[in-house]
Amino acid sequence: MTTKLKRLALTLATLAATGLTHVGAHAEGTEPVKGGTLIYLEQQAHTNLYPPAGGFYPNGGILNQITDKLTYQNPKTLEIEPWIAESWTVNADATEYTFKIRPGVTFSDGTPLDAAAVAKNYDVFGLGDKALKHPVSEVINNYERSEVVDPLTVKFYFKRPSPGFLQGTSVIGSGLVAASTLALPFEELGDATKIIGSGPFVVESETIGKELNLKAREEYVWGPAKLEHQGRAYLDGITYIITGEDSVRIGALLAGQADFIRQVQAYDESQVEAQDYQIYAPSTRGVNNSVVFRPDNPLVADIKVRQALLHATDAKEIVTTLFSANYPQATSIIASSALGYKDISAKLAFDPQKAKALLDEAGWSVGSNGLRQKDGKELVLTAYESLPQPQNKETLQLVAQQWGKVGVKLNVLAGDSGSRTVDDLDPLKTPVSPAMVGRADPDVIKSQYYPKNRDVLRQKGGLSDKVQSFVDDKLNGLLDSLASEPDRAKRLAIAGEIQDYVVDQAYAIPIFEEPQAYAGAPYVQGVAFEAVGRPSFYSTWLAEH
Repeated sequence: MTTKLKRLALTLATLAATGLTHVGAHAEGTEPVKGGTLIYLEQQAHTNLYPPAGGFYPNGGILNQITDKLTYQNPKTLEIEPWIAESWTVNADATEYTFKIRPGVTFSDGTPLDAAAVAKNYDVFGLGDKALKHPVSEVINNYERSEVVDPLTVKFYFKRPSPGFLQGTSVIGSGLVAASTLALPFEELGDATKIIGSGPFVVESETIGKELNLKAREEYVWGPAKLEHQGRAYLDGITYIITGEDSVRIGALLAGQADFIRQVQAYDESQVEAQDYQIYAPSTRGVNNSVVFRPDNPLVADIKVRQALLHATDAKEIVTTLFSANYPQATSIIASSALGYKDISAKLAFDPQKAKALLDEAGWSVGSNGLRQKDGKELVLTAYESLPQPQNKETLQLVAQQWGKVGVKLNVLAGDSGSRTVDDLDPLKTPVSPAMVGRADPDVIKSQYYPKNRDVLRQKGGLSDKVQSFVDDKLNGLLDSLASEPDRAKRLAIAGEIQDYVVDQAYAIPIFEEPQAYAGAPYVQGVAFEAVGRPSFYSTWLAEH
């Protein structure tokens, strides 16, 4: 263990007990410097590094350093640019995609990243592997097969138009890995040392659940074609240390014992910025942080009940009470920076009198204890907090207070409860749930709501066998159309129609646009983020300090 890491271990222990912090050094110089190891404190341990599992931010924060993608989505323009693919063509109805692969690229085990390797990756991502328990990627729709045209040309065929596929080749869930990694069963892919990618860093060592060490790959010369930085990463390495306590991560950063941290709570931002440290809050550009309903539960099956709870929710109060300017109030089910966004804020108005009237119309009257009652039942709902989402427990508790004012009780249960996973599949036990997902493409809406994807509404035929009857064929038809409409203007119009429909049905109550919040020391330079807020340390360097 290096001297800095030994000091860090001591600091983490001390800060956990005392909360002691002091101001770190200021950066000097503007030219990139090679060398040094970035100490990165992560709130949660990664779970699985099968690339399509990269949507969980601790997973994606690792995969982004050790894998490359076919294409690169410019996080500013959202345009798709060359990376491992030098060029591509798409047929008129978006059912055939052909990619020319950059020559000379290799995985860290020395095997070539050629057309055959790309084809193998996408056959697994697009079709899954039941024997190895590899799930289908949620960003790939209608996949049929691949064809290796020549050693550096690969072609993909789709059963139906798949206009989101090109953008899907740029996302963290499409990181390319070696054949040896794809040959492993899903349950073994939580071991980072078994993930062989072609990225600018490679896994050097791991203490599972505690620490991960990456080192720069010396021969790396195939970064995204339009980046100013080309060649080897500036850093020598990255050390991830799992540090669950918010105060300990902040304290270690400000004490100079860590360089970069993830999951900075809004209430800590001013403390960090007051000492001239940098807050990074890139947008996740997808489905907003929301509360969703499971209409298979009779208590929320009535649209008037759901509409009442939508109008009983004061998103502005939640944002101003718990968050900062980095968490804009939602004005639709997707972020204002998302492709296909439509402002439907007028439909989301906080109106407690309207909420009460709707509950009255639905036959829920106020009982002697202040709770709404109907047919001998009280309107009491349950939700589990989502641990990855910022201040989600506090958010749900404030929602519960707001709903209580119109006579509805919301019980908020701990996200680490042993019963959560099973109960979340049962609408009778969990009629309300927090939800969000990031992706800079309209297909993100399908990922969230489609029964064969995340199935947040819990539809019959989806992820849960506990659902009795709820299906929304109109919604599912719109989602299918969204994922298969090759005309861009028509596709974006469908995205707008879905946003209206989801809110008109009051399936979701959007609350805020969720960023990923990080903090870095002033000497940490060149940090970049992909289009949905995961860091890339390829061009990062440590100034003298």
